Amino acid sequence: MKSGFVNIIGKPNAGKSTLLNALVGEKLAIVSPKVQTTRHRIRAFLNGPGFQIVFSDTPGIIEPEYKLHEKMMHAVKSSMQDSDVCLMIADLRDDLNKLDEIFSTLKMHVPCLLVLNKCDAVNSAKIQEAKDFFSAKKYCKKTVVISAGKKLHIDELINEIVQILPEGDAFFGEDDLTDLPTKFFASELIREKIFELYDQEIPYQTTVMVQRFEEKNTLTKITADIVVHRESQKAILLGHGGSMIKKLGTESRISLEAFLDRKVFLELFVKVRPNWRNNDLYLKEYGYN
Repeated sequence: MKSGFVNIIGKPNAGKSTLLNALVGEKLAIVSPKVQTTRHRIRAFLNGPGFQIVFSDTPGIIEPEYKLHEKMMHAVKSSMQDSDVCLMIADLRDDLNKLDEIFSTLKMHVPCLLVLNKCDAVNSAKIQEAKDFFSAKKYCKKTVVISAGKKLHIDELINEIVQILPEGDAFFGEDDLTDLPTKFFASELIREKIFELYDQEIPYQTTVMVQRFEEKNTLTKITADIVVHRESQKAILLGHGGSMIKKLGTESRISLEAFLDRKVFLELFVKVRPNWRNNDLYLKEYGYN
């Protein structure tokens, strides 16, 4: 039996969350074309013949601008400290030298696989160039070329991970998929819809806090607060005559019902908490520990 912790790190929008979902075959991490969608460390388990892999999706590596960013980068650092294998994921369309600047500064003490993502978006010459470039780097044990979005070469990546994993018993039950509560994923799915429906600063200055998650016989009742910085942002979230919050509620409910596989009654409230991203008490309350 082989088992271990495998953490996915990289720049924002490199495809970390999409990769996590592709690896475990379930949508556990929200995704968006916008950067900095992932704010929490999300663990998911993959069980196979003779192995268990505990994957961690982490926020994209950035220079912190406020305390929320600092919490996000702490999640990245802590994930690097307790891993058995690291997946450094790189968008093949990015500048290779800039990627090297990021990866070379990370203090890794475990084997690292360089995952070259989005192979479907570049030609074979670009792929070979990236493979040659990273193969000479000390931090890179091996390169694996994939497309997380198209689910190309995912099995090959899993095989490479299993070869490196240490021997050991499974950490979690065979039927477990994650160690996070369903309530957490409910808040994330609502936040994903905010990223889809709103532009500019709104998704980045908003968080979601599920206040009630109650499972009845026929449906699940969910009440959630959407927290923003300013009254003007609250007005944008609500929309003219409440049109946008109604749309957000409808699309979030559909997404939640698909995730939970049951009917959902959803209530959304918008609250203003000035400068919540720099307030330790608010950050702790909203789950950014």
